[in-house]
Amino acid sequence: MNTFGYFAQSAFPLVWIVVPAVGAYLRARHVTSARERLEIWQRWWAIGAFGIGSLWMTVAFLAFPDVMATAIGFPRTPFLFEIAFANLGLAVMGFRAASASARERITIGLGGGMFLWGALAGHVYQWFAGGDHAPGNTGGVLVNDLLIPAVMIVLAVRSRRLAPVAV
Repeated sequence: MNTFGYFAQSAFPLVWIVVPAVGAYLRARHVTSARERLEIWQRWWAIGAFGIGSLWMTVAFLAFPDVMATAIGFPRTPFLFEIAFANLGLAVMGFRAASASARERITIGLGGGMFLWGALAGHVYQWFAGGDHAPGNTGGVLVNDLLIPAVMIVLAVRSRRLAPVAV
């Protein structure tokens, strides 16, 4: 694989962070209410980063298992099928988070984080212990695995702090 191809394949997962961030920024830039602006960011993040990003991974692992196996630097195994359905679970949680309460979004972020942060640890281990420098094992996927659940949690915690106090 040439340098450009490697870079493009390695950076592609970042689309699931960049597109929701740009969309939320453009949609919220003229909103004056901090609560409304935060809600816009949470919905864009839930649907774009968590929902659509995870749904994309589901489809990719089910429809193109050989391509995905090569991308992550592993042989094709039944594990790829399991990754697809783990991502489908993340997608369902992401779409649910679009209309969830802050407390539920925290839970969704933590639940997604358990899978994605575990995957991040696995990628880093394979990178250093196994020398796996495949574009789907390093690069953008590491950023996604770290930030997608972390940002969901941070936004939801901030939303809880801005919520009106019930009397």
